[in-house]
Amino acid sequence: MTDELYNPAFNALLTGDKHLGDGSEKVRYFDEEVSPFAGFEDGYTNGFEELHQLLPAGRKIIYAIPETIKEPPGWEVKIEIKGLQFVFKEGIKPDIPSIKPVALTNNNITEMMQLAALTKPGPFGPRTIEFGHYHGFFENGKLIAMTGQRMHVGNNTEISAVCTHPDHLGKGLASALLLHQLNLILSQGQQAFLHVRADNSRAIAVYERLGFQVSRPMNFYFMKRRDTI
Repeated sequence: MTDELYNPAFNALLTGDKHLGDGSEKVRYFDEEVSPFAGFEDGYTNGFEELHQLLPAGRKIIYAIPETIKEPPGWEVKIEIKGLQFVFKEGIKPDIPSIKPVALTNNNITEMMQLAALTKPGPFGPRTIEFGHYHGFFENGKLIAMTGQRMHVGNNTEISAVCTHPDHLGKGLASALLLHQLNLILSQGQQAFLHVRADNSRAIAVYERLGFQVSRPMNFYFMKRRDTI
């Protein structure tokens, strides 16, 4: 476990996802169409104030941190989600999935956004696909399951947007997609991690069965910028 994952959004924006964001030396945020995540340097006490200065009125962000925080001046906390950060255990060799997903492209973005809106795996925008390596399964020409990557934090790659259409649960699609991602990530010399809602027992059971283990809690604060501080 590396310290970089304590503050994943900020560190991703300093390293593997630098090209997808903007900000200052101490404060970073993703392009709004890519992801709402934003963050700032550990211990920087003016982080939310600087974010308020950098972003326009009404801008929505997600701030992720293991600790709980109070609503900062200039920001309205819309939703607080208790989550968990999982890391894939070192030394485990994941199975090769028996069914192989297909790569998704910009031609699939509308369907991807619709599936994400239905299943709610987390924020998914018109440019989220730019995080890379999105794959899925189709049935009768319709996208029924997908997953991809999100934050690239140094030597760590996050698996994200794991979702299956409700009509196709129980077919092993999510497990096949996760195994595909794990093999891809490990083949690139990276370590896999992911985030999940603490109350999502179904997903947690799948992750633990495949070899993930909890590393820490992670609180997600969905906020909206107020006009003034």
